[in-house]
Amino acid sequence: MGDFNLTVILDAIRRSPGGLSRVELAQIVGLSPQTISNISRRLLDQSLIVEAGKEGTGPGKPRTMLRLNPAGMYAVGVHLDPAVLTFVVLDLVGAVVKHSRVKTPSGADPGAVIGTIAAEINQLVADSGVDRAKIAGLGVASPGPIDLEEGTVVDPPLLLGWHRVPLRDALAEATGLSTLVDKDVTSAAVAETWAGGPSGAGSFVFMYMGTGIGCGIVLNDEVVRGTSGNAGEIGHIMVDPDGPPCDCGIRGCVKSSCIPQVLVAQAEAAGILDGSRQDRSAPAIQDSFAELCAAAYAGNEKAAEIIDKSAVLVARAVSSVTNTLDVDRVVFGGPFWTSLSQAYLARIPGLVEESSATRKIHAIEVVGTGVGEDVAAIGAACLVLEHMLAPRSQRLLLEG
Repeated sequence: MGDFNLTVILDAIRRSPGGLSRVELAQIVGLSPQTISNISRRLLDQSLIVEAGKEGTGPGKPRTMLRLNPAGMYAVGVHLDPAVLTFVVLDLVGAVVKHSRVKTPSGADPGAVIGTIAAEINQLVADSGVDRAKIAGLGVASPGPIDLEEGTVVDPPLLLGWHRVPLRDALAEATGLSTLVDKDVTSAAVAETWAGGPSGAGSFVFMYMGTGIGCGIVLNDEVVRGTSGNAGEIGHIMVDPDGPPCDCGIRGCVKSSCIPQVLVAQAEAAGILDGSRQDRSAPAIQDSFAELCAAAYAGNEKAAEIIDKSAVLVARAVSSVTNTLDVDRVVFGGPFWTSLSQAYLARIPGLVEESSATRKIHAIEVVGTGVGEDVAAIGAACLVLEHMLAPRSQRLLLEG
């Protein structure tokens, strides 16, 4: 019970960037002043919070404000995308202390990728200057499907050769850090709730634009993972009945119609991009996709048509999800989002509004991530902070 109350207080302080006094904490969380005082002392002793001056506007003496101590705890996050590996060291308030990015090794050898990740993490931690003893753990954002309980990656469609790869245990052994693995789209949603500001509050879906497309789900400030941790797999929502066939057996799925690989192929067929290039790796697709988007913004009509059509199809998938879940907001992000943001933010909000079943009751906001391009890696690090510090009902269970 004490641990649960501690996390409730810590979470309340975290959600108030300006800090809270002990009196305000008692009013917000409903605990007695004595309990607030005792737990505050524990948090101060653990260097998780600091006393940050006094404030007061009304009668009575000024109150001492409590805020998170950024240097009280750190976490490492890595985003495994088929195109690029992104790494961050995060402090307790969700600020990036150090980050790096390398291209994902090509081929179908998970061992080579895991070795690269472990070496880059050790270098990043060394370069950050952070005391390793203050690092709470390592979070890994991976393409799904994953086995959340086992920490394994289970045949992601765009990571060939990754059949039940024990990613969590392999990285824990290689780095010496306690490790968590979650889906990239879920990690991105976690990042938005921890570090996204207003866009990460309430109920929203995080549309993750990566080598694949998926969505993270947050309802009433709670991240939804589903029965097996694989909620948000939207690749087989049909968005174009006359579209290309998908490996699931139907036509016009998100996966077969909207992902960057498909759009690059369309651009090559239209003569916008060089179709003779032999390199079809995920990093090469990312480079070609950026080239396609640049051509669209530079006035190439065929390129603009490809991007515009993709926006229409993605909006259909978004509308299916928002109408099902009745959320306040759609947040876009991921490694391919920067290239798409201008075109998508001009087109998608109106389409989602037109298709909204609740448009006469409430609007649906469509925005880009408040976290930035490294959202999945930041989310992976936030997984560690969430696991360590966020209130969870399991903490209320008494051990026999």
